[in-house]
Amino acid sequence: MAKRKIINDPVYDGFLAIDDPVLLSVVEHPFFQRQRRIKQLGLTYLVYPGATHTRFSHMLGALNLMTRALEVLRMKGVDITAEEDRGAKLAILLHDIGHGPFSHTSERVLVDVSHEEITLRMMQHLNEEMDGLLSTAIAIFTNRYPKHFLHQLVSSQLDMDRLDYLGRDSFFTGVSEGIVGTDRIISMLNVHRDELVVDEKGIYSVEKFIISRRLMYWQVYMHKTVIAADRLLLAIIRRARELDSGVFRFDSGAPNFLQRFAEIDDDDIMVSIKQWQHSPDATLSALCRALVNRRLPAIRIASEPFPDVSNGYFEGTGELHNRSYDFNDQEIKVLFKDGRCLPIGEASDQLDRHFLEKQVTKYYHYFPKL
Repeated sequence: MAKRKIINDPVYDGFLAIDDPVLLSVVEHPFFQRQRRIKQLGLTYLVYPGATHTRFSHMLGALNLMTRALEVLRMKGVDITAEEDRGAKLAILLHDIGHGPFSHTSERVLVDVSHEEITLRMMQHLNEEMDGLLSTAIAIFTNRYPKHFLHQLVSSQLDMDRLDYLGRDSFFTGVSEGIVGTDRIISMLNVHRDELVVDEKGIYSVEKFIISRRLMYWQVYMHKTVIAADRLLLAIIRRARELDSGVFRFDSGAPNFLQRFAEIDDDDIMVSIKQWQHSPDATLSALCRALVNRRLPAIRIASEPFPDVSNGYFEGTGELHNRSYDFNDQEIKVLFKDGRCLPIGEASDQLDRHFLEKQVTKYYHYFPKL
């Protein structure tokens, strides 16, 4: 009898059934199980106590949405083979597997390459272990598969990744602005000339999705206290490395890089920080005690740059950029009943091009509390 796994997901108030042996093998692999120990939102739980959900739950949630989307497209007559179905599901399941501890906070800090590159290398490693069963998934992930819309389901401005993390992050932070009509959007997906599009009746749900994403960036992802916590964590790693050049350094060119990288997670970083509280180095000790006891730096946000300050361990400045829509990426398109297919900026009577292309930049200054 074929093995089957049933997973309960509170975000979608239902169950995800996985009965494909290849998908199950990937989920049970140590590379994937590591995601249980990496928080989806890094240190955001210091602001929103419920935000302790993991990359593991997000990746399974994205798989759930991908399964639904593929079913909808098949019902609308889109040709998707069994191999393509599996490939798309594997691609979305593994799309975040290369993240380091605390997700985006440690991006390019622990290692000199992006999490996307590490993800691809991990997928290629798994493909070798599984005798080429991930080849289609890798082609879809890298946008080298003939059917472009499959890649768009994995990575685009309206992909299953974004749909899941907005709803999931909203659920666990309690920030209602992130709630989007996920079911409605998925039910309105279609394919037109090998492009993923949204049927005309789904236009208002897409508008809300774009606005929700912008609001979530300011209220969650770029919350000023989260930024302060991130700066503190990065200062700790920087100081620890100055005292010991081998601390949390990974050579992406080393033969055993993937295995070593896959062994480190949030727990390793926090255990080290708790130990460093007692370091004889006063700077490292003070930084670590501040993070463990949530004595975070004060931070100010402004629309104009702050005067230059010496970016040290306890004080510094930086910039925040928020753009909910990217015209350099492939645009979200709406398919009308009369056959017209228009970019959302032309199809919507709510979101004009000026709103969509607007990038808001804010500046911050963090410093010790008195």
